[in-house]
Amino acid sequence: MVTPQILKPDVIGPGVNILAGWSEAIGPTGLVKDTRKTKFNIVSGTSMSCPHISGLAALLKAAHPDWSPSAIKSALMTTAYTRDNTNSSLRDAADGSLSNPWVHGAGHVDPQKALSPGLIYDITTKQYISFLCSLGYTIDQVKTIVKRPNITCSKRFKDPGELNYPSFSVLFGDKRVVRYTRELTNVSPARSIYKVAVDGPSSVGISVRPRTLVFRHVGEKKRYTVSFVAKRKRRGSTVRSEYGSIVWGNPQHQVKSPVSFSWTFL
Repeated sequence: MVTPQILKPDVIGPGVNILAGWSEAIGPTGLVKDTRKTKFNIVSGTSMSCPHISGLAALLKAAHPDWSPSAIKSALMTTAYTRDNTNSSLRDAADGSLSNPWVHGAGHVDPQKALSPGLIYDITTKQYISFLCSLGYTIDQVKTIVKRPNITCSKRFKDPGELNYPSFSVLFGDKRVVRYTRELTNVSPARSIYKVAVDGPSSVGISVRPRTLVFRHVGEKKRYTVSFVAKRKRRGSTVRSEYGSIVWGNPQHQVKSPVSFSWTFL
């Protein structure tokens, strides 16, 4: 909610009914009046998912020591899945309703695919600083976050959504066209070719240029620009959301980015 141009969450991971070590200082319920003692307990919650995702990040770092934290995040996001083992769409465990990118982000992590994502969206420290400067923080606040003394915010994004993130959050309101440029780094073999496929609601036109990326070398970087056009101007004082995706693919890899569209009227 602080930065709606960045889609959150990023991913989801295993975390329901995990058998976990349990301190005997408290009972299984965690209540003061519960005097029972147990060495293990079944625990559920996002805090149980966190160590699994952290472990996967460590696994990717061990396999690719030169990858940045952003590259690791990108690999986990662009290879995540949104259909379960019955090939049905993911559902919210709370009420059984269909899940969406505002609930699962890019989807559920797939460790095997993340080890070889094909392409990654990398982000440098300088780009993160430009992002922070675009959020309206003071120079001192940015310095506190990045731990660097020579910050001037001379370079900042016009739109926080310009950050080279592996997902898109498109905000329509008083504007009908939103355009972003992203940069992909090739971590697949040399001479790899990727073609783009887009999916979105009928109310939004999506165009990507170029539609084919040819990587001659490992580590080569290529940019593409995507334009989102709201086909109809909506009226009223409502917030409406729809979803789509942008996929760069070839027979070996599918590099998928979730997209959320929001119409906000005040």
